Amino acid sequence: MTTLLHQLVAASAERHGGRPAVTDGSRTVTYAELAAGVGATAAGLAAAGMRRSTRVAVFLPKSLETVEAFFAAAMGGGIFVPVNPLLKARQVAYILQDSGAELLVTSADRLLALAGELGDCPDLRTIVTVDAPPATVLPGLRVVSLAALQAEAPALAAPCIVDEDVVSIFYTSGSTGRPKGVVLSHRNMVAGAHSVASYLENHPGDSVLAVLPFSFDYGFSQLTTCFHAGARVVLLNYLLPKDVLRAAEREHVTGLAGVPPLWIQLAALEWPAAVQENLRYITNSGGKMPLATLQKLRQRLPRTRVYLMYGLTEAFRSTYLPPELAEQRPTSIGKAIPNAEILVVRPDGSECGPDEPGELVHRGALVAKGYWRDPERTAERFRPAPGQLPGVPLQEMAVWSGDTVQRDAEGFLYFVGRFDEMIKTSGYRVSPTEVEEALYATQMVCGAVAFGLAHETLGQSVAVVVEASEGQAPDTERLLAECRRSLPPFMVPAAVVWETDLPRNPNGKLDRSGIIGRLRPQLEGARGPG
Repeated sequence: MTTLLHQLVAASAERHGGRPAVTDGSRTVTYAELAAGVGATAAGLAAAGMRRSTRVAVFLPKSLETVEAFFAAAMGGGIFVPVNPLLKARQVAYILQDSGAELLVTSADRLLALAGELGDCPDLRTIVTVDAPPATVLPGLRVVSLAALQAEAPALAAPCIVDEDVVSIFYTSGSTGRPKGVVLSHRNMVAGAHSVASYLENHPGDSVLAVLPFSFDYGFSQLTTCFHAGARVVLLNYLLPKDVLRAAEREHVTGLAGVPPLWIQLAALEWPAAVQENLRYITNSGGKMPLATLQKLRQRLPRTRVYLMYGLTEAFRSTYLPPELAEQRPTSIGKAIPNAEILVVRPDGSECGPDEPGELVHRGALVAKGYWRDPERTAERFRPAPGQLPGVPLQEMAVWSGDTVQRDAEGFLYFVGRFDEMIKTSGYRVSPTEVEEALYATQMVCGAVAFGLAHETLGQSVAVVVEASEGQAPDTERLLAECRRSLPPFMVPAAVVWETDLPRNPNGKLDRSGIIGRLRPQLEGARGPG
């Protein structure tokens, strides 16, 4: 039985040793070769000083070596820390400092870019490069190539590991304040792989295109679900949305995961006939897919199953909507994934009735172990699950998401918005998501962020920041006229700001906090009171 993360690779190597596991550009390795590579890398990292619970940061683009480093750290009892390859040196240094990373796996060019910041990482001892190390001397740090370590390392003496042991720390991409590290166990990740692969019906014949960063739990799950099923994962570091379609065509891709901004871009492109023929499913998480985008994708991919999902880094994945219900319930995030329970509760923990908004609470095997070195924020978000038996001394902890949802009479869930992002205007609570949905439906915009501005009489007024769709000129009057057709008066934006290239965070999602933080003071100052 597979209970540890690295056993996903070992088990598939036993069952499907000759089948392709990972494609990285022109390289494809079988499961037997991947298992051997993970073992050799684990031995090399152990020779570099990795012991049980050593934090091993991995700062690389998607590559075979990146994948091997993650699973090798798990195999050797270490705790891997994926670092988004798009981060700048100071951001990387913060993650190294906060996680207490003692080992860093990276490349020579990335190491040179980081060199000026590494003096502020007191726990860092050894840097392992996947290529030839640079000649630059870094005082107090050992720099060695992975190949040199592997050449002299003895076979790994595997430590005792159980499924409750910590295996990784994923740093959330916060745009205000410092990102927080979500602590995940082997159990969390293996249970998540089993659950998601079961409802996606992944099998050894699948080829899944990995376009999202591995530092994003949703991106990393492309590895775990594939390895659980014995499927092939195709690694892609893309520059343009067209690159995604080209790779999907070239590699006969059957599965593709994305976030709303990527789907908006892909929906505007012509999809090659071969992609339409081969693509078995697509998935969306990281935000609500606009209805207009979903409709376009369904037109372009009539034979492809569309999974609408909701997830939290703190619990990996929470809900999904079966594809056969996407047409009937296109705005729903579905029901709980296998081996999880999703509750909708009032502030006192009592369950909400049908269609009553409340906080989404996730309980089960996927609930993380808290935030690294942050007991205060952990206590805010990880709290006892509602409705437990009073006679059980040790209470089960659940994730209290901070997201407002509602459940209909048939049990289907609908995302309303972040509790702290709700707009309170004219006595109504307005979901920014609903306003953004109306904006996307006009097909005039490809990016939209709605938020509340302080207002003397209304409490708040609705403001939006939008990016024009390709071929569309900014036209505020026309946009507002379209909104008036679909929204009640209190939800129609009072202020519209047009921008080009709305900023995204490293996971590809719109940087809501950054956009709002930059523009809210400017708009409130320009509008004045009343």
